[in-house]
Amino acid sequence: MQVIYLAGGCFWGVEKYLGLIPGVVSTAVGYANGRTKNPTYTDVCQNGAGHAETVKVAYDPLQLSLSFLLELFYDIIDPTSLNRQGPDFGTQYRTGIYYVAEADREIILDSIAKLQEKYTKPIRIEVKPLENFYPAEEYHQRYLDRNPGGYCHIGAGKFERARQAADESRK
Repeated sequence: MQVIYLAGGCFWGVEKYLGLIPGVVSTAVGYANGRTKNPTYTDVCQNGAGHAETVKVAYDPLQLSLSFLLELFYDIIDPTSLNRQGPDFGTQYRTGIYYVAEADREIILDSIAKLQEKYTKPIRIEVKPLENFYPAEEYHQRYLDRNPGGYCHIGAGKFERARQAADESRK
């Protein structure tokens, strides 16, 4: 298994979307690359803890490449937006790719360069090694599975693309 940490706004929808992609083995929502230890949701949203709402993604590289996973991730974010996705704004909603394997850095930077070719505005995705990750409170885990009508900034059609990603990767 490989692990990557992806921040793309409110983590509820990002987790749901990524969890639907064939080859993703597990997901967990949490808080990454902030200044405090064991932050709470209140710390992250109101107390300036500096963390990004992030999804820990474990995936099988024999079924899903990191470059394709990132391509799918880019489909649900505005990569030119700073500290905002959909109606959510603040540093906790910044976009980021946090890696644990140094070999992933080049793949990430290459994918960002390809993504930049599609935009005139600069890409605002933070790319850094993972400094820390703290799992979010239990009520945040798989939130949209437990609350199907819950808030999500990702359009419903995107979830269908995630489900069919295995077919798309074979093209």
